Amino acid sequence: MNTSASASSRAYRQPALSIIAPSYNERANIRPLTEAIEAAMGNIPWELIVVDDDSPDGTPDEVMAVQREGYPLRLIRRVGRRGLASAVVEGALAAEADHVAVIDADMQHDERLLPKMLAAMVEGNADLVVGSRHIGDGSIGDWDKSRARMSAFATWCANSVIGSHVTDPMSGFFAMKRDAFHACVYDLSQQGYKILLDILTSSPRKLKVVELPYTFRTRQHGESKLDMMVAAEFLFLLIEKWSRGLIPPKFVLFCGVGGIGLLFHLLVLELMREGGAAFLPAQTAATFAAMTLNYVINNSVTYRSQRLKGARFVIGYVVFCLICSIGGLANIGVADLVLVGSGSWPLAGVAGAVMSAVFNFGAASQLVWNQRRRSRRPVVKTAQA
Repeated sequence: MNTSASASSRAYRQPALSIIAPSYNERANIRPLTEAIEAAMGNIPWELIVVDDDSPDGTPDEVMAVQREGYPLRLIRRVGRRGLASAVVEGALAAEADHVAVIDADMQHDERLLPKMLAAMVEGNADLVVGSRHIGDGSIGDWDKSRARMSAFATWCANSVIGSHVTDPMSGFFAMKRDAFHACVYDLSQQGYKILLDILTSSPRKLKVVELPYTFRTRQHGESKLDMMVAAEFLFLLIEKWSRGLIPPKFVLFCGVGGIGLLFHLLVLELMREGGAAFLPAQTAATFAAMTLNYVINNSVTYRSQRLKGARFVIGYVVFCLICSIGGLANIGVADLVLVGSGSWPLAGVAGAVMSAVFNFGAASQLVWNQRRRSRRPVVKTAQA
């Protein structure tokens, strides 16, 4: 239904439901998704907000083309930012409706559930409605046994953090009242792909949760975005939530990268020793080699959604090296103080290393990758309806 006649007949109506679809390289799915949502919503006014992470396949152009036909689409195009969770946040903040839904752009979620989700919020007074693959006649579709086991383990881990039983806390298909979302937005980690888990553990009040079954579909177009970094980001999100925000997930990854840098430092030092170099120049070269490796990995992995390029990459590298140099001095100073007070070399070494890691992370986040801190509120566990 995409003729000019049907397009001109679509007059603007205040949407009852704002549907957010994060996208990256989903050009082939935009039109089918839009038409499927229109068929599912019937006479219910809606809008589809596509939040695109600067897809190189022309997804933004396709969104604009479908929008020109009269469909209630809006495009938020993000340049230099990546990630499903942060895309959902930006889409929800731009929503016009009092109720928002999140759906994958790859057609794997059942859009026919959207009217039922809206009804559960409007008529049933639910705060949050989750499309569940693990309740009633819901299903994970044709997943293999390995992926099913991984999903079951992740669900168990998520529920151990939530503290209440939600059958599918890993679902990417859900809807919620906009005011409930706004109440927790400042406490959201916005890392990785598991935005629902982030919401469930960040709400400052109890949420009335309703779950509706659906069957997960097989992707027809495009490629899956699942990779090792998605799994790692889920782990880091769990760490942050388990620690009630005391351990930022990026700090864990930052320290892991630091460990890799230490091993590389020792390797370079040994190679230069075998090559006949004196210790001081060898140590200097190994130090800068390790800092360079740490910077490159952190820029590509730890801070990949704020990745620096071009001249900013070079400037960031210089600032990062200066920060690490200051961190090294802080390491020595703190270690010396602890050694004087305790007489323990291991304790002094650990204290210095922790001080250096915390300083380097905080300074690099603020001065190199410009990570702003969010206010923290007490976390209130959710309760299912």
